[in-house]
Amino acid sequence: MTVAPPIFAKGLSLLKFPSALAALLLVPTLAMAAPSVIPLPAHIVPAQGRIEIANGAAVASADPGTAGYFIDLVRRMRGLTLRSVPAAKPAAIVFKRDAAIVAEEGYAIDVAPERVTVSARTNTGLFYGAVTLAQLMTQTPCRGCPAALDAMHIDDAPRFAWRGLLLDSARHFQSVATVKALIDAMALHKLNVLQWHLTDDQGWRIEIRKYPRLTSVGAWRGAHYGGFYTQAQIRDVVRYAAARNVTIVPEIEMPGHAMAAIVAYPKLGSAEAPPSRVTSDWGVLPYLYNTDDATFAFLEDVLDEVMALFPGPYIHVGGDEAVKDEWKANPAIQARMKSLGLSDENALQSWFIARIGAYLAHHGRKMIGWDEILEGGIPPDATIMSWRGIDGAVTAAKAGHDTVLSPAPMLYFDNRQGPGADEPPGRGHVLTLQDVYAFDPLPASLDAQARSHVIGLQANIWTEHIPSDAQVGHMAFPRAAAVAELGWSSTHDWNDFRDRMAPELDRYRALKIGFAPSAFEVNVAAAFEDGRAAALVSLSTQSGLGEIHFTLDGSAPKPGSPSYGGPFAVKLPATLKVAAFVDGRALTAPTVHELDTLSLLHRDSRELKLCSERLPLALAGGHDVFLVDILDPCWIYEKADLGGIAGVEAGAVQLPFNFSIGADRDKIALRPPRTKAGELEVHLDGCDTAPVAVVPLAPGGAPQKLSAPLTGLSGVHDLCFVFTQKSVDPFWALNFVQLVPRP
Repeated sequence: MTVAPPIFAKGLSLLKFPSALAALLLVPTLAMAAPSVIPLPAHIVPAQGRIEIANGAAVASADPGTAGYFIDLVRRMRGLTLRSVPAAKPAAIVFKRDAAIVAEEGYAIDVAPERVTVSARTNTGLFYGAVTLAQLMTQTPCRGCPAALDAMHIDDAPRFAWRGLLLDSARHFQSVATVKALIDAMALHKLNVLQWHLTDDQGWRIEIRKYPRLTSVGAWRGAHYGGFYTQAQIRDVVRYAAARNVTIVPEIEMPGHAMAAIVAYPKLGSAEAPPSRVTSDWGVLPYLYNTDDATFAFLEDVLDEVMALFPGPYIHVGGDEAVKDEWKANPAIQARMKSLGLSDENALQSWFIARIGAYLAHHGRKMIGWDEILEGGIPPDATIMSWRGIDGAVTAAKAGHDTVLSPAPMLYFDNRQGPGADEPPGRGHVLTLQDVYAFDPLPASLDAQARSHVIGLQANIWTEHIPSDAQVGHMAFPRAAAVAELGWSSTHDWNDFRDRMAPELDRYRALKIGFAPSAFEVNVAAAFEDGRAAALVSLSTQSGLGEIHFTLDGSAPKPGSPSYGGPFAVKLPATLKVAAFVDGRALTAPTVHELDTLSLLHRDSRELKLCSERLPLALAGGHDVFLVDILDPCWIYEKADLGGIAGVEAGAVQLPFNFSIGADRDKIALRPPRTKAGELEVHLDGCDTAPVAVVPLAPGGAPQKLSAPLTGLSGVHDLCFVFTQKSVDPFWALNFVQLVPRP
């Protein structure tokens, strides 16, 4: 953010006003904290005075759509009722066109004591100016109160052209209302690209009228689970997004991730025995499209209908995780590869993608695909989306291809946001709000020419482990706010961004945008003191934002409640309620912690340490969530004080191994069971030591509560928990561990 002397806010010319230079030497630069706007504008110049916008204030706009959006946004966030008047009428807020503003998405805002003026050359710029002005009017919570704005001048334009989110509707289907709600939340953050993942192994979600079995068969797992979007619904969503300056990029996967289409039309497949039903398994499946002309005719027909529905410039063709085993085993495909003079299956995929790219180019569209399409060579006008780290982006940019940064795990929003026992299902890696904000979308290894090919960044909401519509918002926000600032703003300061998140959370609540509280709720760590009569309690938040207040009398914490200044002792048992506050308001709902001997000796699986993190997942099972590394199901209860401990209890549940992980499945080391159903082993200070307890599992696979004595043990030790079993499917997962004190 650039702050200049206030005299320039009025556009004064030193040539026109000779005394201005002398005045400039006498007028100090106004001190001004960054306004609580996300993403942060490029240039903000403070000025003298302020204006109040109250109920009934007039809004005049060169674009009626922008005025309507702005008025509705202020009503919902602030509770003010503004009125629209013709563009030529006097008004407190004026949206006007200004041909001098060059950037397509750029705008300027002048806040003066007499009026607020938003200027832009395009409707898009006016829209983003409206978003910023609405945020300026909601920096403090006071529903229905006039909004007081300090005088200032803002010049703003985005850093990158592509600022996106991906919504995976193939693995779990979302309602149209949920998709629109996501688009609304994107508009609030000036995010402008929604990549809509509509086809995959687990479901085909877009109506293609020429091929009705794609949705009558390919959209369903089993008889009733699934769904698809009709073409009328898609047109409605596309119009809705366009009105909010969000371009939808459809993703139609090829040549892999094609199982649903092949189940619907088996001749499209490459295997001798194509699959007969859509799978519920996750991971990388082996099913590839055929490479014959009939398959390309099908894909071109599909793309014709897709292009008719989505008017944006880009069509995403996937291209990732295409295991070539079926192509290698198919004599006809091998013969075609030979006739084309192709050296291997990677070259065949390159030829496949190039043929599709040429078809799209012929119809005036641009092809974009995941970084695997770099293998074997790609068309010169293809755009690369780099997900396997940043290497694909670096390679693409150096070769002159436009690229979008979307690397795992940094921008994969199916990763959980904290290590707590209240985190929902997802991937096991913890990806915090601060982690996302720390990502640099411009790799240092690129020179200026190559950097010009980095057109933006995108975070991905993959839904293998996000089964509900409500969880989409929880996983996306507030981390999408960090993506928005990385994509729009050139200045990045974590502490400043974190502080600006406090009013942003108020906006989320006013607009009913679901979000995860993980970064702002208070985490409680408690350790025994005075034997086991008391606990030493430490409080913290992930972000460090706010002042922590707590109570021990059962009441909800308030700004006047005791404030946290460091670890403190609590006599057990106790009920601790705690929240972080900024400017007298709680950032999240208070968290409640029942502190007693048993709770301090209890660990949910999400609070245990995994023995490794080869492929960690937080899996849903009924109403519970189980953290497990599916390649190494093994857990550690760290630093267990075994003095006075009589035994251990553990919860165990069987889960289906519905993961397609190829050869990695054969690398899972299973411990041989002593009995038919297997056992839970407890090891001391290492997982390869002799077990200190072995608990037989009951046959049948029902959830079980297991218990075993721990005799003759004392001191502080790590406890390792691992199951013995004959087969990986189904596999046992740990739900909780409870140390049991002596009576």
